[in-house]
Amino acid sequence: MSGGWAGSNRRQRLPSNWRAIRAKVLARDPTCKICGVRPSSHCDHIKAKTDDHAEDRLQGVCAECHMQKSSREGNDAQRANPRPGRARPAEKHPGIL
Repeated sequence: MSGGWAGSNRRQRLPSNWRAIRAKVLARDPTCKICGVRPSSHCDHIKAKTDDHAEDRLQGVCAECHMQKSSREGNDAQRANPRPGRARPAEKHPGIL
């Protein structure tokens, strides 16, 4: 996970009434929609990396589930778009010299 808002413009892309939207979603979903056990404390975009802030596209989740979901989505995005690296030459098999 990136460790917060550092290097992100996400906060700037949130609508001016984000606090009201978040409050409605958390009131609608008092229990985490992912684990169904802990109370919701975070407002999560169901589809990652979207700027669609419609209430039906948001869900209330607990901090633990939100952290895991965000980390998984970030890892999936990196796997889908790997950074180019230094190509390592193939090593010869030690038994075939």
